[in-house]
Amino acid sequence: MTPRISYVVGRLDRALRREIGALVAPHGLTVPQFTALSILRDRAGLSNAQLARRSYVTPQSMNEVIAKLERDGLVARSPAANHGRVLEMTLTPAGHEVLQRCEDAVSEMEDRMLADLDDDARAQLLTAL
Repeated sequence: MTPRISYVVGRLDRALRREIGALVAPHGLTVPQFTALSILRDRAGLSNAQLARRSYVTPQSMNEVIAKLERDGLVARSPAANHGRVLEMTLTPAGHEVLQRCEDAVSEMEDRMLADLDDDARAQLLTAL
């Protein structure tokens, strides 16, 4: 019997999370922290709630993630210009540096994982997913 696509995708997700976790850990990050930094790089100024939605975690969990990143000097929070109670987040220079090292490690892993696929096949896979 052919396995369900949702089952295979779920297994892939768990395997990738384990691998990414092992790659970012030497840089002092967890997968949720790496995810948050990646999102903030592309969407600076998000609030905790917005970042939580984009990361698929609860706002409470994101609070813990951001508190650690802030303590480590990787993100900075400042009051939003249009709403004083909302804190917007941005990456610090140290956050950009750590994220780049992690991105390099994850890119190498993806290149190994997809070594048998040419650029067209990679593009088709991305479109299919």
